[in-house]
Amino acid sequence: MNHVILGNDVAAWTAALATAAVVCVLLYGVRRFVVSRLQAYAHATATHLDDVAIKVLCATSPLFVLLMGLYAGAQWLVLPGNGAAVLARLAIAAALLQVARWGDVGMRDWLHHYRAERSALDVASTTSTAALGFVVRTLLWLVIVLMILDNFGVNITTLVASLGIGGIAVALALQNILGDLFSSLSIVLDKPFVVGDFITVDDIAGTVEYVGLKTTRIRGLGGEQVVFSNSDLLKSRIRNYKRMQTRRIVFTIGVVYEIDKRRLLAILEILREVVSAQPQARFDRAHFKSYGASSLDFETVYIVETPDYAVYMDIQQAINVALFDRFAQEGIAFAYPTQTVYFAQAGGTQAPCR
Repeated sequence: MNHVILGNDVAAWTAALATAAVVCVLLYGVRRFVVSRLQAYAHATATHLDDVAIKVLCATSPLFVLLMGLYAGAQWLVLPGNGAAVLARLAIAAALLQVARWGDVGMRDWLHHYRAERSALDVASTTSTAALGFVVRTLLWLVIVLMILDNFGVNITTLVASLGIGGIAVALALQNILGDLFSSLSIVLDKPFVVGDFITVDDIAGTVEYVGLKTTRIRGLGGEQVVFSNSDLLKSRIRNYKRMQTRRIVFTIGVVYEIDKRRLLAILEILREVVSAQPQARFDRAHFKSYGASSLDFETVYIVETPDYAVYMDIQQAINVALFDRFAQEGIAFAYPTQTVYFAQAGGTQAPCR
């Protein structure tokens, strides 16, 4: 006796249930096999991409597997009315939701790994990448929802147009905030500076303490905190001293006019010897530069092999002390501001008065 249940005989229902079971088991088995192979491969590699792939596959919903199995089994059945079309739309919606979940899990895991690696070196990236991840994930889900609505026959053209107009209105109202937000992302991605760098912005110098979504905070030399909006900061000229590899130092000394030519020329060799004797300093040049108002001026240039400011000051101090000793030995006097006034006397002679 051939029994008919909901318009389909027993053979059709048997084939449908068998197909659904086979598809569910097959999808589950493939997922488990691929995950096990990836886990074995991940232990032998240092890259994080395989770990992300494992977590994405593990995020496969059992409900999605079940729906795919039911959809495959339903192909053996004759469904009443537009049941087949509705089931197909449900299957597509389930597939789209699963894709959104895969993308969401993958994005969150990658951002978590990125922030964990950068948190010690670049604190700013943890805040900005979190915001970037939120924006990307929101856009992903928004696109998936629109695709699902379109799959069910909803006219999304008007909805998309409304969202576009609303987005323009919101962008105009929040243009300053959005400008700072995109500037924050630019700082994170382009990295003109990171937290801990010593920078100067116009006439303000300090150490970067925090880079947020809207503002960047710098600890000034006087201990005060200076707050910049990110957009204003990127419009300024920034000098990052933390990224210096060497320092080029120029300093000038002056000696008195009452000096003979032999000692005048000896000063150049003294400058060379004193600078070359300093560790981490590379002598560049020394010249008798100019005749000053009350001194003969010598300019010296040398390179400090480290960007450390304290090292530079130690070297310069050692140079100054060594010059003080050498000039004393050679009888060379440092110049200081003086003026000589001549008074005319009777008989046409002049007497200097200092």
